Amino acid sequence: MGEKVFTIPEAAKVCALSRGTLWKYVKSGELKASLTPGGHYRISREDLEAFMRQKGMYPLGRYKPSRRKVLIVDDDPQVQKVLSGLLAAHGYETETASQGFEAGVKIMSFRPEVVVLDLVMPGMDGFEVCRRIKENPETSHIKVLALTGYHTEENRKRILEAGADGYMVKPPHGGTLLRQVTELMEMARRGRTSVSPPGGS
Repeated sequence: MGEKVFTIPEAAKVCALSRGTLWKYVKSGELKASLTPGGHYRISREDLEAFMRQKGMYPLGRYKPSRRKVLIVDDDPQVQKVLSGLLAAHGYETETASQGFEAGVKIMSFRPEVVVLDLVMPGMDGFEVCRRIKENPETSHIKVLALTGYHTEENRKRILEAGADGYMVKPPHGGTLLRQVTELMEMARRGRTSVSPPGGS
């Protein structure tokens, strides 16, 4: 990236943070920024990389937007639209699938790092989709965040036993969903297993 200098929106996208959140770090002095003669803030690559290391984010040199991929599997078009918009606004590349068989095809072609997975769908349900993801050596590294409108303790237990890395109840709080996805994305990139107990919203 050389001597790349970032604007506030660009830096926020790299860090998967909202502009407002990144701006707070700049104002507090936690993230160094310089002011141009025109009154615009700019952040150097070196300062942004140091900030990301301090916060436990990914080294900037390894940041690849094309790898920030999330597959949303849900048979409700409105849920697909809302989640895609939310994740895209925070720098994620998304694809959607409406049922289990389509999800299997998208997983192999799109190669997501995280799958947001509905449990109850026509045809192959989310439990089977998750099981197949985790049992296949080519896809077992993919992190699965189960998202369901049919919350029962039995469903939660079943999907976690199938290998899900997280569990949330619809409708999810946007901030909570983003934190879960960001955490799972980090685990996927670092090759870690789940360390936080999955919880509902």
